[in-house]
Amino acid sequence: MSKKNLEQWLSFLESNHPTEIDMGLDRVRTVAQRLDLIKPTPITVLVAGTNGKGSTVTITSSVLQQAGLSVGSYMSPHLHRYNERVSINGVCVSDEEIIESFEAIDKARAEISLTYFEFGTLSALYIFKKHYLDACVLEIGLGGRLDAVNIVEADGAAVTSIGLDHQDWLGSDIAQIAYEKAGVYRTQKPAICGQRNVPESLPKHAKSINAPLYLKGVDFDYVQNPQSWSWKGKNSSGETIELNDLALPSLPIENAATAIQLLIKIKPDLTYEQINAGIESAYLPGRLQTFDFPFKGMIDVGHNPQAASLLNAELSKCDTSGKTIGLLAMLADKDAASVVAEMTEVEEWVICGISGYRGQTAQELLSKLMLDECQVTTFDAINNGLDYLAQNTQSSDQVVIFGSFVTAAQAQSWLAEQPR
Repeated sequence: MSKKNLEQWLSFLESNHPTEIDMGLDRVRTVAQRLDLIKPTPITVLVAGTNGKGSTVTITSSVLQQAGLSVGSYMSPHLHRYNERVSINGVCVSDEEIIESFEAIDKARAEISLTYFEFGTLSALYIFKKHYLDACVLEIGLGGRLDAVNIVEADGAAVTSIGLDHQDWLGSDIAQIAYEKAGVYRTQKPAICGQRNVPESLPKHAKSINAPLYLKGVDFDYVQNPQSWSWKGKNSSGETIELNDLALPSLPIENAATAIQLLIKIKPDLTYEQINAGIESAYLPGRLQTFDFPFKGMIDVGHNPQAASLLNAELSKCDTSGKTIGLLAMLADKDAASVVAEMTEVEEWVICGISGYRGQTAQELLSKLMLDECQVTTFDAINNGLDYLAQNTQSSDQVVIFGSFVTAAQAQSWLAEQPR
């Protein structure tokens, strides 16, 4: 019988389990134990949070690479190709590597049914262990406590931020969401939280399991300057240290600050030079991604109010004499009204539809928004909205394209096709 290619495997994974999301760790942990994947690398790090997970994983991995370690990164979802989810030293793994891992997992699971995400998580752990990597940095998919990634034996964990998202699974109570995310912390292992004014449920849980907690705004923080930034936090002995004149990253400084505190706790011998070089070189497509042709703009995967607030703050720093135009396309289950309310820098809107699973038309999206005071243009598809902007923006204008991973991916593809 011929082997499945990657596309066939992914189709199988999508239909293999009765539900897309099946919270709980028993099934996936059992398969991981059969394959000896609970501790895939000597240094294993978890990153949870409502926003900023991808940036924090990327920065943490980049700094560890600068320190000479071989590092695996696991993130989701992907923008264009499944392979983007699993990388080694910043390079996506091949179809063949993923297929080999899927075959091994399928054999080991026997009678156990796994979701798409559980299969993918085990695949990443399998690949990282196979390559004898020094470290891996793993992004939690949803929540923390019951997420498949949380089966690993972790040496440290960060919760980047806490906001309302995935309420169908995590609840609408911010204290409950904070507790779920705190489930990634481990006894006597560094527990970092990048959320200011954190709900009490998070530190309460950390204390209950004897996890040393480091809070942004209390134990560590940063100051941004025009051309650089400074960080202050705790070293491995608990003493206060400072890092000054750090390079401004292409990713949010909020997440870089969280990553530094995590890094210093899990690898105390890191040098200033390694940290600075890692931050400066860290790059993640679709996160504050800037471009200047055929018009000037920024692409961001942000799709909830907390992400929109950060994106709006970045827009406020942009030096522009023209208009700020927002192209928005969102999935139907997101809080579009709260997202748009945060985007006070946007003066004109282009609203686009998304087809397919969880999609909505431009008119359906527009009906959820309060944009009576703004100029609004609607299009059935993102590409049509981008075509319109290419013909109707001035060189002094800036465009922000956001609302979902789908929006960012389609915008990237459209940009790649534009003739210079």
